[in-house]
Amino acid sequence: MKYNILRKLIRRLIVFMFLLIICPISVFSYSRSIEPKLLDMNQIEIKSKSVSKSIAGFKIVQFSDTHLGDNFSLDQLQHLVDKINDQKPDLIVFTGDLIDNSNRYDETNQIHPILKQLHAKYGKYAIYGNHDVGGAGKRVYSNVLASSGFKVLENSNVTIPFKDHHTLSIVGLDDYLLGRPDPQKAFANVQKNSFTLLLAHEPDIAKRLNDFPIDLQLSGHSHGGQVKLPFHKAIYTPPLAIDYTEGLYEIHNSLKPMSLYVNRGIGTTRLPIRFFSLPEISVFTLKS
Repeated sequence: MKYNILRKLIRRLIVFMFLLIICPISVFSYSRSIEPKLLDMNQIEIKSKSVSKSIAGFKIVQFSDTHLGDNFSLDQLQHLVDKINDQKPDLIVFTGDLIDNSNRYDETNQIHPILKQLHAKYGKYAIYGNHDVGGAGKRVYSNVLASSGFKVLENSNVTIPFKDHHTLSIVGLDDYLLGRPDPQKAFANVQKNSFTLLLAHEPDIAKRLNDFPIDLQLSGHSHGGQVKLPFHKAIYTPPLAIDYTEGLYEIHNSLKPMSLYVNRGIGTTRLPIRFFSLPEISVFTLKS
């Protein structure tokens, strides 16, 4: 009798020890080798009074924070480009952090032939992230993006006209952590009745822009925390991604009814893992 009880206890102890060892290994293996290679395609409708009939149905695709390097390859970038083109976007925007560390990246010349394959009827636009300003500096990033057919908006804007005399304005701010952002310059001559799309790498700066006519701000930077516990918020997010970490927010007390979307990004930085924070492509459809 005692022998049977002892045998059961030993068996349970072995099972417990097995689970204690195998579960962390499984979690690490998933977060290191599987989740970073997945891709979440999020479809979001943006409703605004600034969307006229001619703009309704306009499709914007956002991708962000690829962090090309040891943990995000050119093959993965090619797959990303194919997925974006499948959406047949009217506009493509990249919200910063192309290369994780441009000082140590040896394949810079191989990026633009891939990004050049991206197609959008009304063009491709990008802004600087903190990793694009740091490292080897802005020159590397701006050269790659220009060769790829992107227009980099550095405290500047572009206006797209439509048939009914309505317009869509794209405003790009320099990076807030390492750059020299200038909202007054960026929003110069932007009309209040235009649908205004703001590209800003760090999401929390939305609170500083209440006096500007913004309908939709698109940001990245947070990686959605990159590592989260189930049913909990991110364990850590970087500076200027504390209040707004992922997904869609409505910003109050702004000049116009304003939406903010924070993209979780594609790659990883610091730690080569993702857990409960899938890489993301965001697809926005404008509705009146």
